[in-house]
Amino acid sequence: MRRSEESNIAAAPAPEAEALARVLDAAGHGLFTLDVASAVLRPNLAFCRLHGLPPREAFPVATVEALAFPEDGAAFSESAEPGDTLYRIRRADTGAVLRLRRTLVAERDAAGRPLRWVGVVRDVTAERDHETELAEREQHYRTLFEQMDEGYCVIEFLDGPHGPSSDYLHVEANRAYAQHAGIENVVGQRLREFVSPEEAEGWVALYGDVLRTGRPIRVQRELVATGRYLEVAAFRIEPPSLRRVAVLFQDVTARRRMEQQLHVKAADLEAEVTAQRRDRDRVWALSPVLKAVTAPDGRIAAVNPSWTRALGWPAAESLGRMLEEFVIPEERAILSDALARLSAGPPIRRELELELSCLSAVAEPRRVLWTIVPEDGLLYGFGRDITEQRHAEEALRQSQKLEAVGQLTGGVAHDFNNLLTIIRSSVEFLRRPELPEARKARYLDAVSDTVDRAAKLTGQLLAFARRQALKPETFDVCERLRGISEMLDSVTGARIRVVTDLPGGACYVRSDASQFETALVNMAVNARDAMDGEGVLTLRLDAPIALPPIRGHAGAAGAFVAVSVTDSGTGIATADLMRIFEPFYTTKEVGKGTGLGLSQVIGFAKQSGGDVDVKSQPGAGATFTLYLPEVPAPADDPPTRRDAAPGGEAGTLRVLVVEDNLEVGRFCTQILEDLGHRPVWTENAEAALAALAGSTEPFDAVFSDVVMPGMGGIALARLLRERFPDLPVVLTSGYSHVLAQDDAHGFDLLRKPYSAQELAAMLRQVVGR
Repeated sequence: MRRSEESNIAAAPAPEAEALARVLDAAGHGLFTLDVASAVLRPNLAFCRLHGLPPREAFPVATVEALAFPEDGAAFSESAEPGDTLYRIRRADTGAVLRLRRTLVAERDAAGRPLRWVGVVRDVTAERDHETELAEREQHYRTLFEQMDEGYCVIEFLDGPHGPSSDYLHVEANRAYAQHAGIENVVGQRLREFVSPEEAEGWVALYGDVLRTGRPIRVQRELVATGRYLEVAAFRIEPPSLRRVAVLFQDVTARRRMEQQLHVKAADLEAEVTAQRRDRDRVWALSPVLKAVTAPDGRIAAVNPSWTRALGWPAAESLGRMLEEFVIPEERAILSDALARLSAGPPIRRELELELSCLSAVAEPRRVLWTIVPEDGLLYGFGRDITEQRHAEEALRQSQKLEAVGQLTGGVAHDFNNLLTIIRSSVEFLRRPELPEARKARYLDAVSDTVDRAAKLTGQLLAFARRQALKPETFDVCERLRGISEMLDSVTGARIRVVTDLPGGACYVRSDASQFETALVNMAVNARDAMDGEGVLTLRLDAPIALPPIRGHAGAAGAFVAVSVTDSGTGIATADLMRIFEPFYTTKEVGKGTGLGLSQVIGFAKQSGGDVDVKSQPGAGATFTLYLPEVPAPADDPPTRRDAAPGGEAGTLRVLVVEDNLEVGRFCTQILEDLGHRPVWTENAEAALAALAGSTEPFDAVFSDVVMPGMGGIALARLLRERFPDLPVVLTSGYSHVLAQDDAHGFDLLRKPYSAQELAAMLRQVVGR
């Protein structure tokens, strides 16, 4: 402020007054005088600063009065009242609102009328705001105090003769306390005015100890009369001379009851868990199932008593050892591979089953069917001892084998006795010298036909037993089926329509083509009989497909050719489905089937590396499916040139016959002599080798039986191929397991029984090559 402006306010007062004015100004107190008659207000600098007015010596009262809020009353008018007054102004310069406190003193005339007002103004905005905040906060806490569910009160012990008496007065209490106490207007009432003496003594003793010691407490008390529970907290209000204690409590009856219920439930749950633990322990100890817990690598962590009962190994001798140590050596690799698969599998629940022979500590190995399940980084093995079951199954299989052998023997005996009856009767008639030529020819034809039927019967039996010597060759199944479908019209009859469903391309198998066609004819004949000669017969070819599981046997993922024969007949009963492939088992009437047709089919399929499946429902027809392994297309081989033997049929051959059966040997040499050849008969391979080594005249061919004592026919043929590569060898056999496994091992084969014409043709063929 400029000094010239300050000098315009008023004349300089006395030194003491000037010092006081400066102090008040420095303290922010505004001084003023108000002349009532002229309505002129003379302020100091602090007054001007408080009101936002420029420094002046005097202002009209109206100018200052205009800054005040009208609702706060007159602040500077002639009607103002002496004393302290609070009022608000809006500063003239900034518009800010201030709260001011004005103190006013009047100077009066002899009549007591005011001549001039002298006053002091100071800013109390911060004080009033703080007071307002405190009031609002107090109101907030007062509201919270009244609305909270916890009861609160302040008690003051009354004076007694020797200190606090046995009663106290409620000096403050909230709504919750009044509700818990069950009375209204509890403030000002003594404790004994609303509780029994006994209860009052308890509360006085409790709070009196807090007042005496100054130690806070927190306890739970039961109100016996109401059955409620209170949680009480109390502390002394300082100073102790006030004899006051603050009490805070809440009704915990519901919580206490909940806790009691939880305690009961916890006890029940603990009892249940204990019972379940006992049951689990009983299951672990008494279960007949072997149980073993192992690490992922198979190290045993726990075994149950059944492990010891079944295998004889105590738990102490089992824990810490590898599970594979208790498996026979031949099967340990199977277990190791299975555990490795479980450890390397996806992170989902999985299990596997293994049947293993487990080493027993006291007896022979036990056969155990294990189910192993991984869980929480461990392997849980559950084993069932099936040793007796497997023994029983083996005994049943042996019994079934004996039954099948008996059935097979009876069937073969029946059919061969019928055939032998025809042959014997025909031979008896042929011995009669007076028999006419026509009847002689008829009996000879009967004998020849009966021999063919007997050969077919033995062939079917060998095919079922998978002991038929096959002549495998690679052929196109589509091409064969086209030819067979045309031939089936004559087999099935005119009332059965044959439908063929074949793929466009070729597909090949390596098998005996003749046996393949025989199998299809057998299935077609069965279908014809099931349709009673009228219906639809469908031949279908699918390739390549996988071999499915059939009759409990595992399937194969390789490429197979599936030839299906489907009929629209009566179907097959469920009870018969498992027996239709047995030899001599037939559902046809007597005289309409031998029961060997399907036996030939399954024997041929198994021996060729495939299988046969059947699906049928009574009244809905049946489908037989023949599965054979598919092979690549054969390479184009140039045709082998076959030249006829010199001299044709009249050519005389020197043939070395090797046959251990005396009757067959004599009969064979007789046939060869009747054909014009010169046979030399030896009874075994060793004699044949000696005859070849000691003969001065070369042999044109060797005709040898396969099954002989000592060196067999195949071994002899191989030896002759090495020593005499240009000497043809023809093998003959009615049955040989060696031939069944690998056809004729590259040699020409003449099956027994053979005719003279077949023998002559075979010799001409091999010698002519």
